[in-house]
Amino acid sequence: MSPSTLKKFSISGLAVAAVSAGLVLTISSPTQAQQGKGKDALPPIPPALANYPSVTEARLKNPADGDWLMIRRTYDGWGYSPLSQINTGNVSKLKLVWTANTGELRPHEAPPLVNGNAMFVPTPNGQLIAYEAKTGNILWRYRKPRTQGSVVLHDNPRGVALFEDKVFFASVEAELIALDAQTGRVAWSTNVGDNKSGYYTSMAPLVANGKVMVGVSGGEVGVRGYVVAVDVKTGKEAWRTYTVPAPGEPGSETWPKGDYWKTGGAPVWVTGNYDIATNTAYFGTGNGGPWMGDQRPGDNLYTASTIAIDVATGKIKGHHQYHPNDSWDWDEVSPPILVDYQRNGRTVKGLIDVARDGYMWFLDRGDGGAIKFVEGKPFVYQNVFKSIDPKTGRPDVDPAHKPSTGKRADFCPGLHGGKNWPPIAFSPKTRMIYVPANDNVCGSIEGQKVGDYVAGKGYTFVNMGGPIVQPQSTAYFGQVQAWNVDTGKKVWEHNFAKSPNWGSMLATGGDIVISGGTNDRKVRAFDAKNGKVLWEYPTGSGVEAPVSTFLLDGKQYIAVVSGWGGDANGMNNTIARTVEGVPTVPEGGSVSVFAIE
Repeated sequence: MSPSTLKKFSISGLAVAAVSAGLVLTISSPTQAQQGKGKDALPPIPPALANYPSVTEARLKNPADGDWLMIRRTYDGWGYSPLSQINTGNVSKLKLVWTANTGELRPHEAPPLVNGNAMFVPTPNGQLIAYEAKTGNILWRYRKPRTQGSVVLHDNPRGVALFEDKVFFASVEAELIALDAQTGRVAWSTNVGDNKSGYYTSMAPLVANGKVMVGVSGGEVGVRGYVVAVDVKTGKEAWRTYTVPAPGEPGSETWPKGDYWKTGGAPVWVTGNYDIATNTAYFGTGNGGPWMGDQRPGDNLYTASTIAIDVATGKIKGHHQYHPNDSWDWDEVSPPILVDYQRNGRTVKGLIDVARDGYMWFLDRGDGGAIKFVEGKPFVYQNVFKSIDPKTGRPDVDPAHKPSTGKRADFCPGLHGGKNWPPIAFSPKTRMIYVPANDNVCGSIEGQKVGDYVAGKGYTFVNMGGPIVQPQSTAYFGQVQAWNVDTGKKVWEHNFAKSPNWGSMLATGGDIVISGGTNDRKVRAFDAKNGKVLWEYPTGSGVEAPVSTFLLDGKQYIAVVSGWGGDANGMNNTIARTVEGVPTVPEGGSVSVFAIE
């Protein structure tokens, strides 16, 4: 969590802003979609949604090649589509089919989901738009009115979930909402956290095994993190799993005695991935509270970890902690992807996480939920870990680069990390993962004396030095990296000289990799095998959201959501203080769909 972002959080009771339809036709207004024309009236079903196909459990487990029904398309988190109609031979011929403004500023970080001819895109300011996927016409628009006095720290939803005839949307005020996919009408809603105490949501819900799961954010305001699951049909809570154990629970011995656990952090920012065979969901957790580790001595489970949760019961079945006693704000919120890989002549039932701490982690998810360490290696410049224990993966930390109370220390990578939340992708054709990396930007922090906890207020207690550009190299900052999962070796990289990279990755069966994430506002297609740029297109703003691809009436389309801001902009400003010619990126959300005409 960037302190610059923390300073921007707002207590909002403002009226909802009007929304421009851009280049598309508005079929129904926000009020019509949410409430109907009378108290009990149902809004009309747009003709394009009359035959909306049900999103069944079978379709989620084994989607058709042309489907994009969840944020990473499949439960394993690969971000891979087998579609190959658009490929290395013709991707340069991509043309814009339609585009539409969302009417909102701030970061747009959610991929478009497509079912039949319906596309669903959430935006900041509590908005969810249903488009006709072929034309861009608006089918309905839902707006969650901002509650008076709500605490809004990150107004950037990262997606929605689909199941049966519902769309599940987690509002920033920690409310989980089920909407009718054909009309946008609210079917049910349930609070999953006390927003006025700083609990909020930024992730797309995860639907699996009859439950909708969502985690809570707020590690910067002293929350106690958790994942909650509710019944998919009723919204009734099934279980709640805390990521900081209470006294007497497993892991509580890693915290000091007292009430530290009540404000211990470990928020859950990003949607987990799911192992169908074992009914296990894997979520990443964030920083401890307060930020400085010497203020909460111990390993502090389950901060900065991957946790394996039994979806039936909510029980934590296993975990791997990447860096105990986190003092760098290296939230490890990204879930690992589930991919089997080769090591030393055997097949590992694997998890792979490319982490904020600048290391790439190869893990073994086994059969019972326990997570075992296999290998860890830096993928960007890192000066904090002197070595990694070959058996446990526990890092040996250089104390010179670990900040504490009254002690300033610099560290690389900085608090934005070697890779932040934007997800990697994996191609089973090339056996490579594709990484949106950031190198050569470091950080500096000094801990302050801890003050009293006040619900909903900042609970970091740090003095920030300006982020530091690594003096050894300013030749590049952002990168796209490709690594072979079976050899653990980097195959290629593409460098961006004057830009960070906050571009989520998409890989396809056409041997192309598509992402944005740079300050030139472009979305690009790379050759998945060698990294050659094959196509690029300038959007209205920077592209942070994952790109989707889908098949409609026999034609493959590429869908891109553009909208820059937040932490990506913060890192861009850091680079601009050192390097001349770094552009300022305009804000403003839009959806663009491409195809080969």
